[in-house]
Amino acid sequence: MTDLFRTDLPEGYRAGFACLVGRPNTGKSTLTNALVGSKIAITSAKPQTTRHTIRGIVHRDDHQLVLVDTPGLHRPRTLLGARLNDLVAATLSEVDVIGFCLPANERIGPGDRYIAEQLQMVSGRTPVVALVTKTDLVDRERLTEALIAVEQLGDFADIVPVSARDGYQVDTVDAVLAKHLPESPPLYPDGEITDEPETVLVAELVREAALEGVRDELPHSLAVQVEEMRPREDRPEDKPLWDVHVNLFVERPSQKAIVIGRKGARLKEIGMTARKNIEAILGTSIYLDLHVKVAKDWQRDPKQLGRLGFDFS
Repeated sequence: MTDLFRTDLPEGYRAGFACLVGRPNTGKSTLTNALVGSKIAITSAKPQTTRHTIRGIVHRDDHQLVLVDTPGLHRPRTLLGARLNDLVAATLSEVDVIGFCLPANERIGPGDRYIAEQLQMVSGRTPVVALVTKTDLVDRERLTEALIAVEQLGDFADIVPVSARDGYQVDTVDAVLAKHLPESPPLYPDGEITDEPETVLVAELVREAALEGVRDELPHSLAVQVEEMRPREDRPEDKPLWDVHVNLFVERPSQKAIVIGRKGARLKEIGMTARKNIEAILGTSIYLDLHVKVAKDWQRDPKQLGRLGFDFS
């Protein structure tokens, strides 16, 4: 693998880790994808979409920025929520710089102040950059108000307004985060954009497709797990096909009916959307087989959480 690393590094080259934190649905995953230049983290209007620390790798001539997109910090109501918060706390202790995402179209509230207090505990060791996201949704006057409010929220190393949707100041965010990285050779081979296993990315893309247009209570009850991924035998070399078998878990039979839909229409739509995004990541055609199963109250059951991949101990 060593020959895949760059050897023409300029003097002062930097490499390190940045963690994006914030309340659920503040634009962390969208910004991660914009910085990386490829879809590696799922996005949704539903809060608490992210359940894993997805690493996205940004390659530039003078630095390599490894982005850790965490679940949104929140006051937990379930064992799953508590474990996700623990995951964020552990991540904060291991990075070189923290990006605190605060949406310009929302007033600063108790959740933002709660996170700001948590970040004050690490800001002496790790610089915190305030990222005022979703600037495309506000006018100049409202953006100015948002920037003033953020400045009053805490003592930040930098404050950067950004819109991942239209690309406004995405490069500036990259440059500001990168200046806080240590001088170091690259940590990942050139061209690699994530270190997430393909099975995790596939499961996340299926979950993203399933989240579209569902009721508010369902997103928190939905878990997705890849049962098997393998190339189909006896296929021509120039036309490979992968068989991908995925299970979608919900907590109640009524939720299973929602996911499947009338005469299976909803599940078929999920499969079509997910398959297109999965093929883009894998770079090959796939046959996607989806099954919906009930795992009663899995969010509150330690054993089921472990089986579904949420044992972070």
